[in-house]
Amino acid sequence: MKMLFVFLALIARADSLLLVSWNVENFLDYRCDTTGRHTAYRFYSKCHSVAKTLLLISEQFGGLPDAVALMEVGDRFVLDKLLSSTVLRKLDYSVVHYESPDRRGIDCALLYRRSRLKLLRSNPKHLFDSCSGPPVLMPTRDILLAEFEGLDILVNHHPSKVGPDSERRREIAMRRMWEVMDSLRAEGHERVVSVGDFNDDVWGRKGSRGTIKYNGAWEKIDGYFARGLMVHESVFAHPLLSEPDKAFGGTKPRRAFSGPRWLGGVSDHYPVVLTLRNIQ
Repeated sequence: MKMLFVFLALIARADSLLLVSWNVENFLDYRCDTTGRHTAYRFYSKCHSVAKTLLLISEQFGGLPDAVALMEVGDRFVLDKLLSSTVLRKLDYSVVHYESPDRRGIDCALLYRRSRLKLLRSNPKHLFDSCSGPPVLMPTRDILLAEFEGLDILVNHHPSKVGPDSERRREIAMRRMWEVMDSLRAEGHERVVSVGDFNDDVWGRKGSRGTIKYNGAWEKIDGYFARGLMVHESVFAHPLLSEPDKAFGGTKPRRAFSGPRWLGGVSDHYPVVLTLRNIQ
């Protein structure tokens, strides 16, 4: 295992890019909270924990993440404070973010290092439901598209499994993602990676170590799809992001909240770390 980490560190310093994808579980603007759950102390504690995790990833993989896709962030204030109130303020990260029509007010976002990636353009890709007539904007997270010089990144947070119509809504999101990827390919974009929380174990890894644990079973609902790239994926199940699973045994991600009770963790999802290399 140690030799694998050394190998990954070497290629990360050479011709590769390091991309982290992470659902950071209700990373919300405490100023907008009316429940009393999200206080300023808890918010800034989470900012520092997210920043520390990115530094832990850099230690293991031989360099800072060149891009960080985040799901379940509240607004631009959250991202600005993450970059200005932690050790990340010393680095050259910039933000790509758009407000989405999600009912809960949560969005997708992307951090990227200006020294490693040149942003050309970005935009949100809305989801539309046309099952009962003219297309209607879905009140869920948009797919975020960031087009860089030589690489396009899509950030997804597909509809949850809540409700009787949830599977169909996730199918709409997945189709929309492929439509965007196909359109980029038609425009001559050779290297595209789509990351995020797909709210489905689409990789068929139930029972093995995944990114989230539900009722004692691991599910890998966070991952990627790529074109024109060689990708090595790791689930970053660091001990500092984990706690004992007292009900089912083993460990599980240490989440921030359980209902209204603050647990002091970061997320119920583990980050996914991708090492991207061009297909020659």
